[in-house]
Amino acid sequence: MPLKLLIATTNPGKLAEIKRFLFDVPVELVSLNDVGITDHVEETGATFEENAVLKAKFYAEKSGLPTLADDGGFEIDALHGEPGVKSHRWVYGDRENTDEELIAYTFQKMQGIPPGKRGAQLRLILALVKPNGEVVATSEEKIRGIVASEPSKTHQPGFPYRAILWIPEINKYYDQNVMTPQENNLYNHRKKAVDKLKPRLLQLSSGSV
Repeated sequence: MPLKLLIATTNPGKLAEIKRFLFDVPVELVSLNDVGITDHVEETGATFEENAVLKAKFYAEKSGLPTLADDGGFEIDALHGEPGVKSHRWVYGDRENTDEELIAYTFQKMQGIPPGKRGAQLRLILALVKPNGEVVATSEEKIRGIVASEPSKTHQPGFPYRAILWIPEINKYYDQNVMTPQENNLYNHRKKAVDKLKPRLLQLSSGSV
């Protein structure tokens, strides 16, 4: 029987992406819903890596399964890296914000910042953890661009900052709805982070780590 791997995210978009990127790895991918886990872990880490590992360890212990979790967010150069680890609670610190709130707040914060100073990036860390809490591996990737002057006309739910980040090389938003399949494969930072972890996942599935 193939190894079961828990993808520990409550974001349907993230879950679908990770499943798509791991299609060629001989593991059985299960979600938090599949294993009946509704608990939420408090993200108390000061960095994306701390939060990714914290989440992976929490859900690995809860499920008894090897677990893949990620953490990441938007970092705007002119705002000294904000919102960073606060990316999903930037507007109201006591709760998760809606996509619409985050998009509107970003443009509010960017008022008056000229075109040449609008550099930004989406960055994420993936953490792969065994049921005993041992961290097998982490990987980091990012996609750089600029904060657009207005949001994309469409955006994928759960990915508000992709409706804001403009990639000059292709003159498009970082939005899978407007990018071609080839562009998605080339630029998707989660795909690159997953690809980095595949050798360790293969070792885990074969029992060699």
